[in-house]
Amino acid sequence: MGVTVKDLARVAGVSTATVSRALRGFDSVDPETRQLVLDVAKRLDYVGSPAAAALSTGKAGSIGIITPFVDRLAFLRMLGGIEREMRAANMDLLLYRTGDPSDPHPVPPRKRLARRVDGFLILSVAAESPDLEEILKLGMPVTMFGTTGPGASSVYIDDRAGAAAAMDHLLERGHRRIAVIYGREIDNPIVLEHQRYLGCLDAMRRAGVPVEDRLQVPGHYTMAGGERAMAQLLERDEPPSAVFAFSDEMAYGAIQAMKNRGVRPGHDIAIIGYDGHEISAALDLSTISVPFELIGATAARELLHELGQTSAPRTAKVLPTELIARASTGTASFHAEL
Repeated sequence: MGVTVKDLARVAGVSTATVSRALRGFDSVDPETRQLVLDVAKRLDYVGSPAAAALSTGKAGSIGIITPFVDRLAFLRMLGGIEREMRAANMDLLLYRTGDPSDPHPVPPRKRLARRVDGFLILSVAAESPDLEEILKLGMPVTMFGTTGPGASSVYIDDRAGAAAAMDHLLERGHRRIAVIYGREIDNPIVLEHQRYLGCLDAMRRAGVPVEDRLQVPGHYTMAGGERAMAQLLERDEPPSAVFAFSDEMAYGAIQAMKNRGVRPGHDIAIIGYDGHEISAALDLSTISVPFELIGATAARELLHELGQTSAPRTAKVLPTELIARASTGTASFHAEL
């Protein structure tokens, strides 16, 4: 059956309530009594409470992951890289999902999280977000992906350059009416997709191409959202000749909307995505490939370095993207009017 809290209470000569409070680190327990309970727990090889191990070693043996979304392919790929590194270091993962930054939601419970982890990986949440204000004040080790914050190490890709490369690819093929399917917000600086939008503007301004607000539609980073966005674009008096979707998932939905209306992706309208998911190859979708597994592994190694769990040299913080051109932008080429 294993050692129970009742066993600890009997051997230590205290109540089960005192044992529970001692293992959970409550200040109401006398320090000598708490140490007695911890010594008994260690001697009896009590493993029922992670808090006991945390108090006896000073370490929780886990890290917290804070992220807006857990159901996107990009997150799942990052999580794979994180899990491999943390498993090798015998560290557990505690996941906290904040939800869409644009929707009202409670901020992460910093005190409760701080008692359960040794540090934080913060994925795709801007440092200026209210969700992180109290977390960053804790002074605990933090590694961030996609942004930088005070006292935190960071791993990021140059989203602005990646988006500019996607737009340049379409512009070089002669496209001038280029639509953008973004997520939720593009004008808000604390939303990370804003950097992709700035990259689009950079490329279009260099090419002297005007930005048309009517060709910018939200797709909510889902296939269904991408399909709805593309349907709206196809209803315009002058549909776009090319589309840049800020994620491959939205591009998949956009392709479905084209096919539903007899529009041939890559022939009638060019389309490029962003992320480089494996499914993109099967759909012949041009994309900006992002090394999400490497991002996750690199962020995990950075945090382990901060925690003193590894003596390995720090890896590069800025990771590259790669333009992968396929049939979806291969034949739908248009010449700019002189």
